[in-house]
Amino acid sequence: MNQALKTPWHIWVVGILAILWNSLGALDYSMTHFQVESYLSEFTSEQRDYFDSFPAWSVAFWAMGVWGAMAGSLLILLRSRFAVWSFGISIFGLLGSTFYQFVIADMPASINTPAAKAFTAIIWLSVIVLFIYCSRMRRAGVLR
Repeated sequence: MNQALKTPWHIWVVGILAILWNSLGALDYSMTHFQVESYLSEFTSEQRDYFDSFPAWSVAFWAMGVWGAMAGSLLILLRSRFAVWSFGISIFGLLGSTFYQFVIADMPASINTPAAKAFTAIIWLSVIVLFIYCSRMRRAGVLR
């Protein structure tokens, strides 16, 4: 029997939506990390100073969060069980970067807004939902 027929349709939908969503985080990380002027010109000098002040460990957590989610999204489409691990790494990275930004750092008021907190909550929700989804798909034998 054709193996592709056993792949549930929602794997493709979830995988493609996850790639699109997590591409935004990858774009933001890359543009900020590589200091692309056309991207950073949208930020105030106070906001740029804030991003430039991130310690290396915080940047490492940010990278784990972003690239773990991006890898997990691709691994969904490849039907790999390692998608679960990738989203686990992403949660760990998100935990570290969220802790730094909201507990340790002196976040500028222009960034520390209810909208920014809501957006962070949406990021948390998305990665947790994707982790749970992949865990269930692995248990069901869809992710091998």
